[in-house]
Amino acid sequence: MASSQSLFEHEGERRARQQAPLADRLRPQSFDEFVGQEHIVGPERVLRRAIAAQRIPSFILWGPPGSGKTTLARLVSGLTDSYFEAISAVTSGVADLRRIVAEAKERQGMYGKKTILFVDEIHRFNKSQQDVILPHVEDGTFTLIGATTENPSFEVIGPLLSRSRVFTLELLSPEQVETIIGRALADPRRGIAEMNVDLEDDALKYLVDMANGDARTALNALETAAYATNPGDDGRRKVDLDTVADAMQRRSPRYDKGGDGHYDTISAFIKSVRGSSPDGALYWLARMIDAGEDALFIARRLVVLAAEDIGLAQPGALAVAMAAQQAVHFLGMPEGRIPLAEATVYLATSPKSNSAYAAINRALEDARQHTNEPVPLHLRNAVTGLMKEAGYGEGYKYAHDYEGHFVEQEFLPPSLKGRRYYQPSQEGAEKQIGERLKKWWGASRESEQESEQHGESNG
Repeated sequence: MASSQSLFEHEGERRARQQAPLADRLRPQSFDEFVGQEHIVGPERVLRRAIAAQRIPSFILWGPPGSGKTTLARLVSGLTDSYFEAISAVTSGVADLRRIVAEAKERQGMYGKKTILFVDEIHRFNKSQQDVILPHVEDGTFTLIGATTENPSFEVIGPLLSRSRVFTLELLSPEQVETIIGRALADPRRGIAEMNVDLEDDALKYLVDMANGDARTALNALETAAYATNPGDDGRRKVDLDTVADAMQRRSPRYDKGGDGHYDTISAFIKSVRGSSPDGALYWLARMIDAGEDALFIARRLVVLAAEDIGLAQPGALAVAMAAQQAVHFLGMPEGRIPLAEATVYLATSPKSNSAYAAINRALEDARQHTNEPVPLHLRNAVTGLMKEAGYGEGYKYAHDYEGHFVEQEFLPPSLKGRRYYQPSQEGAEKQIGERLKKWWGASRESEQESEQHGESNG
């Protein structure tokens, strides 16, 4: 009975494998079949050497979807003759973890068999769940392999991260994705060779491009397109571009509004505007819009850009950015993309200056690091007779009483006398500001560079 039960279970597993999605069936069963990530799985890399020595450290695989994280974890487990326990951080809780710990200890004590705990989406474990894992990683109850699409530096607790090595997986190249598709078409056992699929060249190119480095997305779309194509008189299924496009629907997303894609893309956008590239800025703007990014978030970044990176070189930039923010708020999307694009191009093509940004930062350093001296008496307002008797306002020179509505006097505390925070650039309208300041302040503005260096040395 036990034997027949075993055979029954074996047959059930075989059928399940046959009915599994193509992407799952085609998972590599050896490193020879593994495509990409040579910087991690190459013959002389540290992971391969650790496997050969049967000394696998706990590690975290950080990379985009479809780059091979789960496959790599299963390969490592198989090659080390370890029991492989796979869980998802989305569906597993503390009770599941305690059960796994108990079973791993029993397995180790009774049979001497190691356990590899694979936690998919480990970034979704909260601190208490990660704390449950930590001591058992430390004492070797199991080896932890975590997989995440998010930066583990932000999502994994420090003690657990310090006891794990982080391997960063890269997007698969178009050539690598094409290699995987070719294997699927040619493999009669795990692939779809028995379906006699002829994938047209333009359909293949489209599939590779739209997969965006995600092998699982490519294989899922290929399988769907193959089943959606009827065999011809010759028994071949000629899968064309329209069928693949219908199966794919849209490009595999590389943008998560709460994850690395969000921060990386907005960083590229900001740096493109700062670097005066309207084309680069528009492209990253389009990526954010297409991914469904909050339009008001983009508008707020434009306001910051206008103040920080354009500043007084083009004083109207801030007004343009604010107008775009109001327009987006008023219009909503998709029409809001137009004022966003207009403001983006305006800021990217404007002269650049971060002088005001740098000036307030220097002033803040002094405000925080120097004694908070009393306001000089001549700058205080004598609103009562007592204040006047105390010397409030004494010696203050009213600028409008002087030619050109300017008179030189000191406005800083005694310890900071002569300090210059604002150093105008020579860009755009700011060049005229610099000339005015030199006219007003004369020699004190001739030594701007010296003053700036002095400020930095005392900051």
